[in-house]
Amino acid sequence: MRVHVVSDVHGNGEDLEKAGAGADALICLGDLVLFLDYADHSRGIFPDLFGVENADRLVELRTARRFEEARELGNRLWEGLDRNAAIEAGVRRQYAELFAAFPTPTYATYGNVDMPSLWPEYARPGTTVLDGERVEIGGLVFGFVGGGLRTPMRTPYEIDDETYAAKVAALGEVDVICTHIPPDVPDLCYDTVARRFERGSAALLEAIHAVRPKYALFGHVHQPLVRRMRIGATECVNVGHFASSGTPWTLEW
Repeated sequence: MRVHVVSDVHGNGEDLEKAGAGADALICLGDLVLFLDYADHSRGIFPDLFGVENADRLVELRTARRFEEARELGNRLWEGLDRNAAIEAGVRRQYAELFAAFPTPTYATYGNVDMPSLWPEYARPGTTVLDGERVEIGGLVFGFVGGGLRTPMRTPYEIDDETYAAKVAALGEVDVICTHIPPDVPDLCYDTVARRFERGSAALLEAIHAVRPKYALFGHVHQPLVRRMRIGATECVNVGHFASSGTPWTLEW
C-alpha cells in the first residue's frame, strides 16, 4: 500500500494534480488557501486586492511580530470594502481549482487558513473530508483532526484548546494520526525562516504518548527546525511545505 501525503498546498494546484500519481490514495492535511505568499508577495488574495507594496509591508510587520500594527494596516486597507465577501470570492476561486485537482480517493482535513463551511460545495465524490474522525485505509486506521489553535494571527479556522482536545480524544485508538498542526514539541514547532514558534497541540502530544500510533503526520510549520523525530513508539513527521516543494511525502506498508 502506498499513500502520498501533502500539507500547506497554498494555491499550488499545478503540482497537486500530480500528487497522487503512483499512489493508492492521497491525504491532504489542509491549508489549501493562499492569502499571502511570504516568499513571493505578488501571489495570493491579499496582493490581488491591495497590491505588492502593501503585501511587502504586511509581511514585514508580521515577521517582526508587530501584529497590532499589521492589524491596523489591514483595517485601513479594508475600510469601505466588504471584507468577508472579497475574501470569500478569492477563496472560492482557489477552491474550485484545487478540489478539482484532487485524485480519487483523497482524504482531507482543514488547515488553519481554510474555510470549512465552503468545503461541502467543492468536495467531489472520491474526496472524503474528516475532522475528529477515523477511516480505514489499507488495513490501517487513520485519525484526522483539522484546524489550528488560537494565535495573534487570527487566521480563519483557529479553535480553542478545549475544542481541539475533544476532537483528538474522539479519535480513540488509531495507527496513524493526521493533523494540520504539530504536537507541542519545541523542535517541531519552530520555523527557522519566520524565526518564531508556531502553536502545537499539547492534547495531540498527550495522545501520542497514550495511544502510541505508528505515525503522527502534520504540516503547518513551513521551515521546521526538525522535520522528523520519534516520540516513544511514534514516528512524528512534518510532511513538508507542498506549496514550495510540489512533492508529496510517501507512506508505504
